[in-house]
Amino acid sequence: MLIREAGSDDWAAIWPFFHGIVAAGETFTYPLDLGMDEGREWWLPAPPSRAVVAVDEAGAVLGTAKMNRNHMGNGSHIASASYMVDPAHSGRGVGRALCEYTIEWARAQGYRAMQFNSVVATNEHAVRLYRSLGFEVIGTLPEGFDHPKHGYVGLHIMHLAL
Repeated sequence: MLIREAGSDDWAAIWPFFHGIVAAGETFTYPLDLGMDEGREWWLPAPPSRAVVAVDEAGAVLGTAKMNRNHMGNGSHIASASYMVDPAHSGRGVGRALCEYTIEWARAQGYRAMQFNSVVATNEHAVRLYRSLGFEVIGTLPEGFDHPKHGYVGLHIMHLAL
């Protein structure tokens, strides 16, 4: 698997799984009816933020990550990232590779920490992955997420010192 910079040409491959994940409403706080153009603006940000794709040997997009400052001004030394893996390729280490890549990117850029603001507590795979990479839950917003199957569940804030 290769992880490379995402370009606007990649959006056609990202959109189908991006749309499915967002519309399912189980893991992101995005509007369920987020449109293709608005989604592209949100996911393929302008520098200094960055988006990447994980591709297989044939060039097929397996997943994607978006990296950015978590806050502006005096909080701009904390990075954040978001990840989406095409469900057709889950369980193959794509999410772990993307997460490791973003952590190394943040370190190389001089960020002091990474913070995830809204990790849905019922997203057990993501929580387990992030914990395995050293992230800690530093707080939970009770009932911060209206899950379509589980009702109101917590949103974790997760942190990793770099």
